[in-house]
Amino acid sequence: MTVQLDGFTRNLLDRKNFPIVATVGPDGSARGSVIWAHRHDNHAVFMVARGGRKHRDILRDNRISLSLFDVEDPYRSVEIRGIAEVTEENSYELAHELIEKYTGEKNTTIDEPPVFVRLIPTALLHYPKQS
Repeated sequence: MTVQLDGFTRNLLDRKNFPIVATVGPDGSARGSVIWAHRHDNHAVFMVARGGRKHRDILRDNRISLSLFDVEDPYRSVEIRGIAEVTEENSYELAHELIEKYTGEKNTTIDEPPVFVRLIPTALLHYPKQS
């Protein structure tokens, strides 16, 4: 069942924070990586390397978790659990948005179409717990 991102989660995704995405490895163990993420509508979106570890993990098992903390107050965080969808829709536009958000660079050349992951949220876990 899909859930809506709340204001706190949207705010964290819209700002320059550094989330950790967890995928399921081939042996069933969790694998985490720091990523750049952005919000597009009700979804967290992020780039992965085509054919890379995260891409292969998601194609094999699309259950993922994205943990995000507030860099200004690291004791405030949220975990977004959900289903990953791999897409190339609007990939250049989203890539440029992420690059500008995290590096400040505009009009960066991107040689091949980026692979994006759209996280369809099924659960939000807040710390501290939200009422």
